[in-house]
Amino acid sequence: DISSLLKCVAEQAQQQREDLISGINSFYLIFAGALVYFMQLGFAMLCAGSIREKNVKNVLLWNLLDSAGGAFGFWSLGYAFAYGGDDPTSSQKTFIGNAGFFLTGDTDMEFWFFQFAFACAISSIVAGTIAERCQMMAYLCYSIFLCGFVYPVCAHAFWSANGFLSSFAKEPLWGTGVIDLAGSGPVHMTGGVAALVMAIMLGPRRGRFYDEDGNVLCEPKAMGPHSVALQFLGTFALWFGWYGFNPGSTLLIHSARLGDVASLVAVNTTLGAAAGALSGMFTSTILDERKTGVYTWDTTAAMNGCLTGLVAITAGCATVEPWAGFVIGLVAGWVYLGASALILRLRIDDAVDAIPVHMGGGAWGVLATGLFSNPNRMEIAGYATDNLGWFYEWGRGSGNFTLMGIQICSILFVFGWTVCIFTPFCYVLKRLNWLRIDPIEEEVGMDLSRHKGSAYQSEDISDKAKSEFYSSRRKLQLQDLSTSDRRKSSKGIDKPAPQADSMSGSEHAADDAA
Repeated sequence: DISSLLKCVAEQAQQQREDLISGINSFYLIFAGALVYFMQLGFAMLCAGSIREKNVKNVLLWNLLDSAGGAFGFWSLGYAFAYGGDDPTSSQKTFIGNAGFFLTGDTDMEFWFFQFAFACAISSIVAGTIAERCQMMAYLCYSIFLCGFVYPVCAHAFWSANGFLSSFAKEPLWGTGVIDLAGSGPVHMTGGVAALVMAIMLGPRRGRFYDEDGNVLCEPKAMGPHSVALQFLGTFALWFGWYGFNPGSTLLIHSARLGDVASLVAVNTTLGAAAGALSGMFTSTILDERKTGVYTWDTTAAMNGCLTGLVAITAGCATVEPWAGFVIGLVAGWVYLGASALILRLRIDDAVDAIPVHMGGGAWGVLATGLFSNPNRMEIAGYATDNLGWFYEWGRGSGNFTLMGIQICSILFVFGWTVCIFTPFCYVLKRLNWLRIDPIEEEVGMDLSRHKGSAYQSEDISDKAKSEFYSSRRKLQLQDLSTSDRRKSSKGIDKPAPQADSMSGSEHAADDAA
């Protein structure tokens, strides 16, 4: 009859609508994930431009291996530890996920891809800090460990339906849970703290703070950048990728409300970056003029101020007003300058200033969210409004510190977890002699010693350093040959005379080439 026909048509139309919504949301997340992954280009160019040219090949390969090692770690263990076994209907809190290893079971593939791009970003944060002095073995190990275990525990705490800090839990912490839309804490601060630990364990580059006799230099020796053009290219690529990082963290886009949230996030992301760049550069200019009497415009302060602003606005980009987003970015530029000066005073060598940008900016972003979160924006974004940003609590005569307290607890958790788990990991690498490269290799550069030649033909490496390196490499080769001969002799295998003569000739040829 007519009623049955109409019911059938309505059900089919409803199914088609739901399929369309699902497809739009999937495409949105895949596209946002691709933008986040594009940030790998930004990290690679920024790192390559910020260091000396004798290590460019090495750091570019590291950034590629971030994706390779990070994909393996996140596919095998990381995703399961972060989100495996989530049960939104349960009020039980868990410290770590426990299902879905190697993507077994029912997994939203678009969500995995989006989260994989986040995991790659966190390992790239550390790459710049430890550049020019870390072994490849250590880098591979830490990349897998960071993406497969350290970061997933933080992600679970912040974003899982059963995370103890999560605002998405059935019974969130103190009625609200932590507000961090896109990862100022679990991504950027975790990466910044890991970079701090590795920088301390590795020690500074040779000649950075101390002379050959171990005496402290009056001023730290400048080491790079070798290409400001690559630095700017990396900064622009990262800013562009952030439009996937932050707006994509809404995860869905199928309604007008979600579209409004994503639009606000994009606006705040823009204002935070702009304010950070302006405050970083102009404050640096004023300070320099006070010292020297000359106005100079520091490109590094502008770029890293911009990036610190982006890191800081990442947490509260969906819950603060645009004016607050600008203020957060403005303060972020000052946070960068202060933190950068502090690590120099402490003689912690950070080749690209990732520690002040990501650890300092991430901590400020989480705190700022506890100050500026607006009740209307919180409600639209889907957060509970029992506890507001502290400034808004004062505005309604309350002074309720609950949300601010939650944000502080989340900062302490990220710092404590990363330091406690990453320090022994780095210590083991150091004891295995897998952490730092040989001093001679550091002198000639990783490109020449480990990557079959320099990235640029204009590389200026002293003949003395080259001679010491080739001599050291030759000694290792002779030791390997001697060991091989002893092993063969112990098995009763005698080498024919012609082969011995041939080997001797090749050795002389190698000596001549060196």
